[in-house]
Amino acid sequence: MVNHPQAQAAGAERRLQELGITLPPPPTPLGAYVEAVRSGKLVFFSGMLPVIDRKPRYVGRVGGALTTEDGRKAAETATLSALAAAKDYLGSLDRVAKVVKLGVYIATEGDFRDHPKVADGASEMLLQVFGEEKLSGRVVLGVASLPLGVPIELELIVEVED
Repeated sequence: MVNHPQAQAAGAERRLQELGITLPPPPTPLGAYVEAVRSGKLVFFSGMLPVIDRKPRYVGRVGGALTTEDGRKAAETATLSALAAAKDYLGSLDRVAKVVKLGVYIATEGDFRDHPKVADGASEMLLQVFGEEKLSGRVVLGVASLPLGVPIELELIVEVED
C-alpha cells in the first residue's frame, strides 16, 4: 500500500481542502431508518449510495450497462455521501480516529470479476482523506440488485475520538 504522509500529518478536514473536494449535502433516509447510530466509540452508518440530493448519479449493473470505471466513480460518489454523513453526524471529520470497516456491495452481472478494482474507488478516497494509519479492512460482495437500481452500496463503521 502506498504511504501518504501528507494525509497522516494533516487532519481530514484540511486534506479535503487540499484535495479540492467539496462534500455534497448529507444524505437523508429513503425509508424508516437513521443515517448513523453510535454505540460506545463506534459509529455505524446506514448504507451509502451514489445518490446526491436524493437522485441516483449512477444506475445499472457493473459489467453490464456500467463499466468497471463507472463502478469506481459510483463508489467514489457513495464515499462522498458517507463522508458528508459522517461530518454532519460528528461535526468534523477530524473526530474520526479510525475507519474500522468498509463494506462495498456491487450490483454486477453474473460473470463480473473485477470487484476489487471497483471497491478501490471507495478505499482510495478514504486513504486520501484519512491516511493509511486510519484505513480499514474491507469486504467486497457482488449482489443481484441494490436500492434505486444503483450499482454501489457502502457500509461504513468508524471509531470516534471524543
